[in-house]
Amino acid sequence: MAEIKLERKAEAAKLRVYIGAAPGVGKTYHMLNDAYMMVHQQGLDVVIGLIETHGRKDTEARIRDLEIIPQREFPYKGVTLKEMDVDAILFRHPHTVVVDELAHTNVPGSKNRKRYEDVLELLDAGINVMTAVNIQHLETLNDAVNRSANTVIRETVPDNFLKRADEVVNVDVTVDELRNRLRQGKIYAPDKVEQSLANFFRKGNLNMLREISLRTTAEQVGNQASQYRRNQGLEQAPIPEKVMVCLSTRPGTERLLRVGARVAGRLASNWCAVYVTRPDEDKGRGDPEAFHRLEEYQRMARDLGAQVVTLTDKNVSDALVRYAQQESISHVVFGQTARSRWDLFLHGSVINRFLNEVRDATVQVVPMQTAKQARKAER
Repeated sequence: MAEIKLERKAEAAKLRVYIGAAPGVGKTYHMLNDAYMMVHQQGLDVVIGLIETHGRKDTEARIRDLEIIPQREFPYKGVTLKEMDVDAILFRHPHTVVVDELAHTNVPGSKNRKRYEDVLELLDAGINVMTAVNIQHLETLNDAVNRSANTVIRETVPDNFLKRADEVVNVDVTVDELRNRLRQGKIYAPDKVEQSLANFFRKGNLNMLREISLRTTAEQVGNQASQYRRNQGLEQAPIPEKVMVCLSTRPGTERLLRVGARVAGRLASNWCAVYVTRPDEDKGRGDPEAFHRLEEYQRMARDLGAQVVTLTDKNVSDALVRYAQQESISHVVFGQTARSRWDLFLHGSVINRFLNEVRDATVQVVPMQTAKQARKAER
């Protein structure tokens, strides 16, 4: 019996993550259904380490005859709380364990601080894991979701955990269907429905989360395919498109961000908003209005799903050219105001320099307001 366990431990355990845009899309339901099929069609030893049905009858019905590992009890401040029993699962050592609510923080006294750390321990022991998480719990997306949804999400999972996954399953439903489920009481209690519809379950917020979830899954699939090709010595697939928006402190820069977000959306690609600061820049002390605009543009970029990058260099053109070449940027969005020929002769053009040195990128130049036009618009 010990020899069998050693053989299984030698094999890398597999991690499957069910990801969704919001509570109620059906992650747990689909995960349980797949677990049931693995037991009854493939004959695999699958158990439930922890499941949260939140009182949803459809989800509870999906448990059926799946074996459940009893939770461990912890006394805490005069009450008894329950958590997944990692040691009991390790002792039972099934082929696969189902672990719900990945972003959960364990109660004090638990073996690990976070549930994703429990999952990593199970994987290290050679036990395959099926788990579920909402997209807003990924660490790098937390700030953007907080601002968009006007809600505080305290429990997060490091993005590297998702990269550890062998398979990511995106569980998706339309925004209208999800809001209907909420109204029907299938997600939250009736007294929370109207407040949820007006806040987290707003159409705009759900559309944003749904797009991020789809992009994250697509990126994961692309990374896995690329890794497989490297391992097999195969020719790499075409390099994914990358979009870069060049930020400035000028009024009207928000237009560049909207263009960049649309381009990235059409290409289903990642994008970044890049600002170059000079070493001697005073960060707002000389021009507080410009500094405030920059902070607003960077906030807007994050809300639209961009990675915000700040480079430091004496020469703006050098920094942008170098970054674009290092990151294999394929599409660039610049803003340009009307400038005299004398001004261009004295100071040069960042766009012209970029076009001369980065030949394999598509450059889009978006007309911007002059200072005079901006002052007129503010009146």
